[in-house]
Formats: sequence, structure tokens, C-alpha cells
Amino acid sequence: MLGESDHALRKFVAPEFVFGEGASNLAGRYACNFGLHNVLLVSDPGVVSCSWFEDVCRSLDGAGVSWTLFSGVSENPRSMEVMRGAEIYEAEECSGIVAVGGGSPMDCAKGIGIVSTNKQNILSFEGVDEVRVPGPPLICVPTTAGSAADVSQFAIINDEMQKRKIAIISKALVPDISLLDPLPLLTLPQELTVACGMDVLSHAVEAYVSNASSPVTDLHARKAIDLIVHSLPSAVEHPDDSGIRYGTMMASLHAGLAFSNASLGAVHAMAHAFGGYLDLSHGMANALLLESVVAFNYSAASARYDDIGRIMQVPEGGGKEALISRLRAFRCSLGIAGTIADAGCGFSDIPSLAVRAMADPCLATNPKEMTLEDIETIYEAAF
Repeated sequence: MLGESDHALRKFVAPEFVFGEGASNLAGRYACNFGLHNVLLVSDPGVVSCSWFEDVCRSLDGAGVSWTLFSGVSENPRSMEVMRGAEIYEAEECSGIVAVGGGSPMDCAKGIGIVSTNKQNILSFEGVDEVRVPGPPLICVPTTAGSAADVSQFAIINDEMQKRKIAIISKALVPDISLLDPLPLLTLPQELTVACGMDVLSHAVEAYVSNASSPVTDLHARKAIDLIVHSLPSAVEHPDDSGIRYGTMMASLHAGLAFSNASLGAVHAMAHAFGGYLDLSHGMANALLLESVVAFNYSAASARYDDIGRIMQVPEGGGKEALISRLRAFRCSLGIAGTIADAGCGFSDIPSLAVRAMADPCLATNPKEMTLEDIETIYEAAF
């Protein structure tokens, strides 16, 4: 039976998506469907070097779609990279964007799109619903199972001058179509597989306990947790198994649909501050903070956290400590055994990181209201 809170108004936004082996080869067909004749192909050097990247290019060629490659995207996309991409987009008179890669190229592509239509610096869009004019058509070909930028209304961009990550949240950022092909995942290195998988888990957990969750986002969040807990260790052990990779990509999709609509919480707010300062992998930053945030939030959403515990096979009645222990054991089993101190964070950095996290829009949907001192305490617990 639905609770009273489940009767509240809720929205759900999702793009069209095609899921399955060979989906990436449909980029040209969909570019034609959108009436595109000249696109900016956004990627990064690692993706461009993969043999299957040529298949995406051939699909555009075969459909008669001209393309200009922009691969100057860092692991954490910089604001200057977005602005440079927008300059190339305009100079080449492009009419749409195809993004091929993980969260970084896709977030960069989203940024390029809105900069090109709004004629503003990318940093001016920070926050919720600050994009006045939607970008041009955007086709995403995700090549990792983690960020879910291909289905979300989020973009995370590095403000390199301030050493922080900004969150841009708007329906205008939702791609027009995602072509989810598990085959490119077979070329992912183990470290990236793990970091992306922990990002999926963090997305799903935060969406499930979010104060903006709904019965629809709950379905996706629960399924994502179940899938990633079972498929991620197997993907590490059997990286060449396309069936297992299919499971991690499906988990990423479910988590993306959940958090794009229920939003996130303190894990991501703090990870944006922490990861932006140290230029750290987003999934790794989430993994190092997840347990400490759960410990703080537990009292505000104990039933939901206990439900997550059941999905993760925590012994019945174990409560907060058992769930935290399970989360720690899970990440350690995947090779993430350190702390934020091991990742390069100094104790003296905590006050400034807390100020940055406090201003992050993801904090608005955390299940428990937080003060600046609370955030400092959580960072200290994760130290």
C-alpha cells in the first residue's frame, strides 16, 4: 500500500533509448531522423583509440552525416573545454551533437549544446533550471556503466579556476536519445569498471532515500542496487563476458532514471566538492564517502536504508552498523580500501570542502537536513 507521501505530485523525465548489442551503430540513422547533416562528435582520447569507435564514425558516414571530431575532453570535463567545443561547434556550423564516451564527454557535450544556444559561459548555468534555451539535438553513446549522463538531466563541469565541480540540473539537458551498447564495456580497464559501478550504487542509494523519491523512481533505484551488487563483482572477475557487462549497463540505466528524477543527496554534494578539489574520479569519491553519509542519514530514513540492506543481503535486523559494514566490505572487495586521506585530502582541507558542499544543489534532496558542521563531521568520519 502506498504511503501518504507517495500521493505527492512527482515528475518523471526520460529520453528515448535503444538498448542492446550493436545499438552504437545506429548513431547515423538517428542523426538522420533528427534531420542532422553536420554534427560535432564529442569524445575523449581513450575512447577514440578504441577499434569500435570507428564503427560509430562509419555509421555517420553511411548515413551521409558529416562530422567534426572534438576529443579534447579531460576525465573531469573543464569549463574551458566546454567553451572550446562550443567555438568549434559554431565554426563548423554544426546542427547537432553526438557524444561517445563516459560521463565526461557526455557532460561536456551537454555543456557545448547549451552554450551554443544561450551564448553564455557554461559556469553561468550552475544550479537548478538555469538553462533558458535548450541545446541542439543530442545523441549519446555511453561507453561506461556509471554516470548515466545519457538519460539524466544533470551535467557536472569542473570550474578549474576555483577547483570545484558545478552541478547543472535542467530538463533541457536530457539527451534526445541514448544508444546503450554493452559491447564497448568490454574494453574498460578494471579500475574504471569499479569506479563507474560504485557511481551506480551511489546514484541508486541516494535516489531511493531522497526526499523527492516516488513510487516510480523507487522501482528503478531498487532494481539498480540489486543489479549492480550482483553484476559488478562478476564484471571484475570476468571482464570479457558481454552478458555480465549487459547487467552493469542495465544497472546504470535504472540508476540514471531514478536519480535524474528523484535527485541525489549529501554523497554527491560532498563528492563534487572533494573530487573537484583533487581532480579525483567521481565514482571513487562517491565510494569513499558513501558509508559515512549513510551513517549520518540513517535515522531519517531507517526503513529505506534497511530495505537497501535486504537487497544487499544484510542479515535481518542488522540495522545501521550491518549496512555500513556491508557497504565497506563491498567496496573493499573491489579494491577500494582507502579513505579520503589516502586519496590526497588533508584534514585542513575539510572546512573549505564543507563550504563548497553546502552550496551544492544535490544537498536539497538529502533525507536529513544538514548544517555546515554536520558536513565537516562526515568528512572527518571518512578521513
